[in-house]
Amino acid sequence: MNDIMKFDNELSIEKSRPSKRGLHFNCPACQTNIPASHLRKNEPKLPELSEFDAVRHFTRLSKYNFSVDTHFYPLGSCTMKYNPRINEEVSALEGFTSLHPMAMDENAQGTLEIIYDAQERLCRLCGMDDATLWPVAGAHGEYTGILLAKKYFSVRGEERDEIIVPDSAHGTNPATASMAGFKTVNLQSNAQGLLDLENLRKSLNPKTAVIMMTVPNTLGIFEKNIKAICDMAHQNGTLVYMDGANLNALIGIIKPGDFGIDMMHLNLHKTFSTPHGGGGPGAGGILVKKILSPYLPKPKVEKKDGKYFLSDDIPHSIGRIKAHFGNTQVLLRAYAYLLKHGPEEFAQIAENAILNANYVKASLEKIFPPYSSQYCMHECVLTPPEELLKNGIRTLDIAKRLLDYGFHAPTIYFPLIVHEAIMIEPTETESKETLDAFIAAMKKIKEEADKDPEILKNAPHTMPVKRLDEVLAARQPNIKW
Repeated sequence: MNDIMKFDNELSIEKSRPSKRGLHFNCPACQTNIPASHLRKNEPKLPELSEFDAVRHFTRLSKYNFSVDTHFYPLGSCTMKYNPRINEEVSALEGFTSLHPMAMDENAQGTLEIIYDAQERLCRLCGMDDATLWPVAGAHGEYTGILLAKKYFSVRGEERDEIIVPDSAHGTNPATASMAGFKTVNLQSNAQGLLDLENLRKSLNPKTAVIMMTVPNTLGIFEKNIKAICDMAHQNGTLVYMDGANLNALIGIIKPGDFGIDMMHLNLHKTFSTPHGGGGPGAGGILVKKILSPYLPKPKVEKKDGKYFLSDDIPHSIGRIKAHFGNTQVLLRAYAYLLKHGPEEFAQIAENAILNANYVKASLEKIFPPYSSQYCMHECVLTPPEELLKNGIRTLDIAKRLLDYGFHAPTIYFPLIVHEAIMIEPTETESKETLDAFIAAMKKIKEEADKDPEILKNAPHTMPVKRLDEVLAARQPNIKW
């Protein structure tokens, strides 16, 4: 089948034909009752298509997409895994979907109970004391957490304006620190991809408010000195913030609160299997130790005499961080996931995620050198071999060629501290058969690169859109009418 038959790249407006339509409106009363001043002077520039043409057009477009429902999605540092359909069924129950955001507490008991119980369960899983599920994204959760720290030091009368962020942390960490008005102190990782304790000791000072760490870090490595790091910070009066976006590798195995974390956010759209991508939806709940509990956002879900209610009685709260409470339907999905798994099952999820990542790493390390020879956690970071780089093959070429083999390109050029990085995160939901197919594709691409580099440099060859000028596509996108 040639490309012309396989791919239909016309826009709906290009398929438009005069007088075609899906619905006929025949309501004279509607036309006579609308004031002339409210009527259009010109016809709207909308595609004229039959209903069948419109359905066929958008169904065809949907089949061009790579998704977690249809393909292996090895997006490193993003934990995109299959979302069980039972979660969708729960969140679609009418009692939840029809609830008005300003409903009285007595009319929202089911939703409030779920939020309250979800917070309790998440705290137990992570060894923390209190929580809020107000934040609607991971970065929003980070910002909320740093505002808690800011209020904590303000109440104590301490002027601390620095936040330490290792170069192996997520990029949102330094951005969050800056947004909250702090100076960011970047620390370079050591040769093992870990935070250097001596550098940390030199950087800690009376102005240090928080250390923000991503655990496991963006190199897919667990900070084995995390307990010592927390102890050093606390001796300096500094709080430790854990970016919990990668908790999928730890859940059920360890509790961050046990090794000294003061606050952390959870990406419920990653670890707890709710929809992810396209800018949302999301949820970035914050878990804290009791020293930060007085500053949590308000209102807070409380329970008294078997009833649930929203309380504003938090004198030192940082206040509201959003007009209405969180992304509740995302929270419902996460709650269904929480109920479906016990602590031992969560541990198995983490263990399988680690196993899958190490299986990919071990299978490819002879042809795509890993950043580190040590075992990885949830993701592995590979690089093209030196001989390919000398022949002009870049990580981007490998990613583009993967599309031809039916695999969504993994995260590339991140983390920034790894030259030509290829980051792969299989998650626990992928089968060995899928991993083997991905590994085989990567090996085939290496063979192609050795024999004929131009195959990779001109990839993809079978997609509806071929290789684009990335800078031009970003600055001058083709949005033809």
